[in-house]
Amino acid sequence: MKTIQCRGSILNLAKPVVMAIINATPDSFYEASRFTDPDILCAQAEKMLNQGASILDVGGMSSRPGAMEISPQEETDRVAPIVEKIHACFPQALISVDTWRARVAESLLQAGAHLINDISGGMRDPDIYAVAARYNAAYIMMHMRGTPATMQQLTDYDDTMLELLQYFAKGIRRARAAGVKDIILDPGFGFAKKLQDN
Repeated sequence: MKTIQCRGSILNLAKPVVMAIINATPDSFYEASRFTDPDILCAQAEKMLNQGASILDVGGMSSRPGAMEISPQEETDRVAPIVEKIHACFPQALISVDTWRARVAESLLQAGAHLINDISGGMRDPDIYAVAARYNAAYIMMHMRGTPATMQQLTDYDDTMLELLQYFAKGIRRARAAGVKDIILDPGFGFAKKLQDN
């Protein structure tokens, strides 16, 4: 299949697609990707779209190694205004939300997002599959062991590719059973993996 459906919008994957990152967290991987000022945010989003981004991915909780979790409410409070602002400035732009929490994902889909980018692949909060299905949102399923706080201690594999295949087979089965139609797989470079695994 060369296209995916994102809440009524069709994304053509016949050619490579760029996802640009907008962080609403003070401790993300890359400082220059963090935005809070609404005017600067819209200018940056416009720049990313003009430079060829097809998806703007917004996250409010850091997933860097050792990162600690924040509350679902704080995560929503950080991200919802950004999603709403981007959606208002660029109604045709596809917005992805980087969260593993079903409750947060639902709030952000209501704010105007089109995709869920789940670093836990549904393993932390399986209800997220039903949210994706209910809103007809595309779902990005990433491979990771543990959490960002523990993943660097969980990097030993007998067979990395076999583990990924088994993980995704299980996740896809569960997501399909919940009604998710469009799934993108992300091997999770840097998440619970050594250099050779990446």
